[in-house]
Amino acid sequence: MAETLGSLCDKLTIVKLKQWHSEDPERLKSLEVQEKQLQAEINEFIAATISGQIPLERLTFSANKVYKQEGNIVSEVIGSIGEIFSNLANVNSSLWHKQEKVYEFEKVPQEEKDEVVKRLALLNLERNSCIDQIDKQFRSLIKQRNNAGNHTLLL
Repeated sequence: MAETLGSLCDKLTIVKLKQWHSEDPERLKSLEVQEKQLQAEINEFIAATISGQIPLERLTFSANKVYKQEGNIVSEVIGSIGEIFSNLANVNSSLWHKQEKVYEFEKVPQEEKDEVVKRLALLNLERNSCIDQIDKQFRSLIKQRNNAGNHTLLL
């Protein structure tokens, strides 16, 4: 998958979740390195985009999920990049905890299994929507900046 701001934000939220759920000092040390690397990569990506090193076409890489839309309603993702990033973190947290049930799926009561699988699918769709929206909003901001000939970026 091509790296975009949304995909980098997604990776960072997952590293933060791993940190939250880990107590192993070695793993935490490794995750801290990953966190710093991702923060640097996000900053470099934004700087490279602003300086024109990354073309507009590379700022979005839509998931283009193919799924039956009927019965699989996902909330519309709206707001600023920061708000969507926050929403992505919440979605990934929910996804993490729902996925925990799958690791011991045999312990999930039969009447709840369909709900667990369905919720995982919907959360993944929402996660991809957040990533896509971060990318689209960032692309829009850069395009506006370029069209205005202005070197400031309003988030």
